Amino acid sequence: MLDKLRRTYFNLLTPAIVGFMGISAAKKFNLVEFGHLIFQEIVAPLVFVLSVVFAIAWPIFFRTLFAHKNRHQKSIPEVDLIKFERNFLYIVLVTPYLMLTAYLFEFPRFYLAGTVLMTLYAVYYYYPSKKRIQFERRIFRVK
Repeated sequence: MLDKLRRTYFNLLTPAIVGFMGISAAKKFNLVEFGHLIFQEIVAPLVFVLSVVFAIAWPIFFRTLFAHKNRHQKSIPEVDLIKFERNFLYIVLVTPYLMLTAYLFEFPRFYLAGTVLMTLYAVYYYYPSKKRIQFERRIFRVK
C-alpha cells in the first residue's frame, strides 16, 4: 500500500519538478522570455486562491466527506483507504503546477511567495509516510 502511494506521489510530483528546472534554466540563459500576463491583476490572485484551495480547503473537505460517508461502519476495507489516499494525492498535487504557472508568468512577489508556501505545505504535509499512513489506518479502522 505504502509503495503504491509513494509511486503515485512521485509520478505526480516529478513533472512539476522537471518543469520548474526547465523554466529556471530557460530564464537563466535567456532562451525564452516569459513576461507578465495581460490580466495579471486578476490571474495572480486567482492562482494564489486556487493554491490555497488545493493545498488546504479541498483536502479538508474531501477528508471530511470520506469520514462522513464511512461514519457508521465498524471498519473500512484497505482498498477504500488506498483509493481515498490516491484521490487525496491527486487533489493536493495540483498545487505544484499552480506554482509553476506563477513562476512562469512572474507573478508579483506576494502571490508568488504565497503560492510557493502553499506548494511547500502540500508537498511536505501530504507525503505518504509510513507514520501518516498508519495513523490513517488507525483513524478509519482499516481491516
